[in-house]
Amino acid sequence: MTGLEQPRDRGRRGRSRRAFLAGLAGGALGGSIGAALASAAPPWPVEGGLEITDVRLVRTKPRNPPPQYEPAPGSYWATREAARPIMIYPEYTGKRGPDSKWMPDRSIGPVIVEISTNKGLNGYGRGGHGAGPIVEGNLRKLLVGKNPLEIEKLWDVMWRATLFYGRAGAAVHAISGADLALWDLAGKAFGVPVYQLLGGRTWERVPCYATGNDVEQSLEFGYKKVKLALQHGPAEGREGLKKNVEHVKRTRELLGPDGDLMIDCWMALTETYTLQLAEAVAPYRVHWLEEVLMPDEYEGFGRLNRQITSTLLATGEHEYTRYGFSRLAHYEAVDIWQPEIQYCGGLTELRRIGAMALERGIPLIPHAGGFVEPIHYLATMPQLTWAETTLPAPGGPAEVYRMFEEERHISRGPEGVYIQPSEEPGFGWDFEVVG
Repeated sequence: MTGLEQPRDRGRRGRSRRAFLAGLAGGALGGSIGAALASAAPPWPVEGGLEITDVRLVRTKPRNPPPQYEPAPGSYWATREAARPIMIYPEYTGKRGPDSKWMPDRSIGPVIVEISTNKGLNGYGRGGHGAGPIVEGNLRKLLVGKNPLEIEKLWDVMWRATLFYGRAGAAVHAISGADLALWDLAGKAFGVPVYQLLGGRTWERVPCYATGNDVEQSLEFGYKKVKLALQHGPAEGREGLKKNVEHVKRTRELLGPDGDLMIDCWMALTETYTLQLAEAVAPYRVHWLEEVLMPDEYEGFGRLNRQITSTLLATGEHEYTRYGFSRLAHYEAVDIWQPEIQYCGGLTELRRIGAMALERGIPLIPHAGGFVEPIHYLATMPQLTWAETTLPAPGGPAEVYRMFEEERHISRGPEGVYIQPSEEPGFGWDFEVVG
């Protein structure tokens, strides 16, 4: 189905789209989308060219917010207890979120970037942790006054301007948010969803898996693919390993023999522990182990990938740009690449990473791929992939889960749950700007 072989033994709006593709054939995306606009007579309120007038961070709220509730006591989304790299120090909990003992507070959390224009069109994109000061202190001056449809050029301008202090981390998180806002804006300019700008759909819908340890809830919803958060790390020794194996065993029993089971280790393991874990969970047909080592341990990933044959290895959530994924390829580090669109450099860079993966025959399963932006890309990929989703926490009223289905365009079929992109212009955001 997916090309994700189990462990190796070693329309809408046709006129605008046709006009856009005609421009693309003439090299519009190579430098500017403006040429396409000139001949498209697109449904946007302009008499002249678009120009960026401001770049800022905004706060948003859903137009139709779901009911508020407390997650069911003891559920994964209530506790968020899982293995983390910092757990080697016993004074820190594994819990994630701004109220944890070790994660950053909201002042340097993820951001939403708004790019506004002289024609009243605005684009929105998410950027990762720490992006705010870079968006406002550097990227704004690079983008104001420019044509927002010159997406490739503007990405390169932002990349070159931030090289001396960036190349990864917060600087690329900022570029990601701005790049995604530009793509959103371009879709609105043409009156088409972003997937149309990418050449149209290859797949009407994309199979999903559910991340989180509330497995019973995921199965009841209809998922046949689930990913667990590993709960115990190397510092907890043999006892922790036994608990991990019991968790995997119980999940396999709930899932049945045919469902897909994955494990997210979130950079928390060592090479030795990974080998022990892989051997211990082999009887339960784990499809992949994710982020077993810290991101820069390329040689370690490569050594593990040569030794482990009972499951696949995956990583890439905390990797940056095509250059980082080139290193993964050089070391033959993992079987599956998992770029995160708001970290890796946005949609512009995700397309480059995807082309590299396709050329090498490496499955691309982006982190958080079922979110608003990346699903547009996944629907256009020439290789069928999976989209990662997270259900609202258990314990809420039925309306919460109904709204989740509607917002994510959920359907069901032979592989469980499927998702598809919005048909609205741009990425199809459904929120209001509140500040």
